Amino acid sequence: MDSNSNCNGKVVLSEREKDCLRWVAEGKSSWEIGKILQISDNTVNFHLKNAMRKLDATSRTQAIVKAMRDDLI
Repeated sequence: MDSNSNCNGKVVLSEREKDCLRWVAEGKSSWEIGKILQISDNTVNFHLKNAMRKLDATSRTQAIVKAMRDDLI
């Protein structure tokens, strides 16, 4: 079993990964999300890249679509 999924095979995102994806879905840049969440834009990108990897997405947009489709955000 993949460490990115629970026993049901569903992807599990951290709360921070979900926060970052939600803000990207609202059209915010990494810099803007960093200011909102009071973290650096590098940290925002770190969380987004982890979420993209877990969701097997090649772009932020694809990650958002997959996360919304699977009711993760």
